[in-house]
Amino acid sequence: MGQTIAEKIFSTHLVDEPFGDVSVLKLDRVFCHEITTPIAINDLQKRGKDRVFDPDKIKAVIDHVSPAKDSKTAVQGKILRDWARKHQIRDFFDIGANGVCHALFPEKGYVRPGFTVIMGDSHTCTHGAFGAFAAGVGTTDLEVGILKGVCTFKKPKTIRIELTGNLPDGVYAKDVILYVIGQISVNGATNMVMEFCGSCVDQMSMEERMTLCNMAVEAGATSGICYPDMTTVEYLWPFIRDDFQSKEAALESYSKYISDDDAEYEAVKTFDISNLEPLVTYGYKPDNVKTVTEMAGTSVDQVYIGSCTNGRIEDLRVAAKILEGHVISPTVRAIVSPATPKIFNQAMEEGLMKIFMDAGFCVTNPTCGACLGMSNGILAPGEVAATTTNRNFNGRMGKGGMVHLMSPATAAASAIQGVITNSPMFIG
Repeated sequence: MGQTIAEKIFSTHLVDEPFGDVSVLKLDRVFCHEITTPIAINDLQKRGKDRVFDPDKIKAVIDHVSPAKDSKTAVQGKILRDWARKHQIRDFFDIGANGVCHALFPEKGYVRPGFTVIMGDSHTCTHGAFGAFAAGVGTTDLEVGILKGVCTFKKPKTIRIELTGNLPDGVYAKDVILYVIGQISVNGATNMVMEFCGSCVDQMSMEERMTLCNMAVEAGATSGICYPDMTTVEYLWPFIRDDFQSKEAALESYSKYISDDDAEYEAVKTFDISNLEPLVTYGYKPDNVKTVTEMAGTSVDQVYIGSCTNGRIEDLRVAAKILEGHVISPTVRAIVSPATPKIFNQAMEEGLMKIFMDAGFCVTNPTCGACLGMSNGILAPGEVAATTTNRNFNGRMGKGGMVHLMSPATAAASAIQGVITNSPMFIG
């Protein structure tokens, strides 16, 4: 019987099978940020086990509240900072060099096909876009990962999501994943791996694939994952060129992780996205999805473009193309946060930042702050946000606030109109 990509990764990283369907896996990467990791650090220190299994395989960043907004967040940053220095963790990104973790770490080439990755953050599933098994974990698992370089998982069950057809004009990866979640529900992939494949995914850039995998957890998945292909190799080539004689050789090596034709799945869902319209969430669950047309005219108080879902350069280009020559509605405040310093610099070089500022946007440094309602764009009770982030839970961006998730194109158009609006690029 064949294996899925997740099963192949499990088999190549298996350390032990202590009982039943439980597997202990060797880890290739342990990612850390200042919100969840200090809790693990403090507990390890309390237990007299303040050690790291391999400082070169641990990557750390201060990104959720950047810079610190109060004494509590300053202390969280200090704990991570001091710990990284103590253990000589070379790849630690402090204020100024930091970025949103799930954009920064791929940008640095830290994720490769076939890798196992954990982090104390639910959107760690983003990194599965590279053909890796990447999962968010709790404090205890994070501690063990830091200390021993292993993590325990149940053997993976996989739901295969086949996406066929071509993206219509004005429709983006964010619309696709909102559609999928709307179809299968927030519980549709609980404790499973969401394997994204099909002609639509084949045509997507790595940034688009990261958007898909980023929101797999919103359907309950442990991880999202895409097959490694030449698009993957091209993205990683600056980091892997010394490991392979050619790109073709790299592709051949990575292709061993592609699921077998006779692999077994818990379910197979096929969606033709050829006629998909731009989508937006309503209510307080990511599977509460309607077309933008159905939601058109809904007033918004704040527009936010950024996050680990849609704060990359392709996202900023899309939004800026729509905003160019326009000014945001006087009833709206708009914020853009490029996900990393590299993206920020590239956006400046391309003139995108000038477009955003001329349109009336507030431009902030890379940070997760607004997305989880901690800083840099918190909503007041009763306010409504049109945002490119990934969660619309009640109070997610501020107590009593309403969050509508959408693509950067829809967010930009909504900023101009002051209400939820289809982007001018939409044809239909």
